Amino acid sequence: MKFGVPELEDLGEVSGKSVLLRADFNVPLKDGVITDDLRIRAALPTIQWLLERGATVTACTHLGRPKGAPDPQYSVGAVRQRLAELAPGVELLENLRFSPGETSNDSAFVDQLVAGHDLYVNDAFGASHRSHASIVGPPTRLPSAAGRLLAKEVEILLDLRENPSHPFVAITGGSKVSDKLGVLTALLDIADSIIIGGGMCFTFFAAMGYSIGNSLCEPDQIETCAHLLEQHGDRLHLPSDVVGLGPGGKIGDPSAGGEVRNFGRSLPEGWMGLDIGPGSAAEFADIIAEARTVLWNGPMGVFEDPRFEAGTRSVAGSVAESSAFSVIGGGDSAAAVAQFGLADQVSHISTGGGASLELIEQGDLPGLAALRLASNAD
Repeated sequence: MKFGVPELEDLGEVSGKSVLLRADFNVPLKDGVITDDLRIRAALPTIQWLLERGATVTACTHLGRPKGAPDPQYSVGAVRQRLAELAPGVELLENLRFSPGETSNDSAFVDQLVAGHDLYVNDAFGASHRSHASIVGPPTRLPSAAGRLLAKEVEILLDLRENPSHPFVAITGGSKVSDKLGVLTALLDIADSIIIGGGMCFTFFAAMGYSIGNSLCEPDQIETCAHLLEQHGDRLHLPSDVVGLGPGGKIGDPSAGGEVRNFGRSLPEGWMGLDIGPGSAAEFADIIAEARTVLWNGPMGVFEDPRFEAGTRSVAGSVAESSAFSVIGGGDSAAAVAQFGLADQVSHISTGGGASLELIEQGDLPGLAALRLASNAD
């Protein structure tokens, strides 16, 4: 039992028992075909442990964002087929979010889920920051445990939060300061340096008095950014140059026109900053090279567009080349290291973007708290 959370061994004898497994099979689909089955494969160690010991396993997952009612485009059919190939004999329930009781944590829906099952295992780290029925409900009804994936994520991320090797460099990106404010504040208590890129850097630039053209900005966060710079400016590292797209341009469509040009921190009216520049990439590489721990969450630019991928590619390469213990905090950063072929050169890629950030920020998740209160955890 780590961090007070029961693990598979704490379930006792599982032979002949029926296990409800909450997995995170929220995989990307294109035209009904799975484009990346990582999340399914990530659950296999837990599934195999249970099957080898004579348990029967019924898995459940959410997929996409249906609005509390059946929606064919979010059916788990393709996931069920792939799961049957990887783990024959494991059943998979239909999309949990087809029921409004999932997101509302309805007691009757919890009863429906656990009916006929003897044990519950949560291996859905990526959903464990949600107080949803399938996450927090079953531990109130059944002996419960964390699966291998959930336990590994918690161990790595809490160790990073509580006992990192220094220098600890955190890299944050993405579009909005407001989305990352909580984790930024938490990281300022533990990180030696914080690199800030992506669209969120322009709200900081606005707080510093630079003109940012048509770049992303959250006016209601400018004062917060100014305060952070005043209090912690020596540890916050912002880009010194950015790559902008001129008037008439369209993100993701080079044929639409629009000039692409490198600027310092100021952009003319009508221009939109969409990546860090080469000078920033080099400066950030020097900081990363000195690190012994690296956490990266959020791209440096719109890397899906080849015109604006260089900054994210450079940072990904710097993290991969670093001798530091490196953690990629899921989401777009995980997609980036995969796109650039660097996934096997980092220490850990988290399966949960929002969950990993919330765990680092708060030190706990609703799913973990529920497992601690499970009937077998006393």
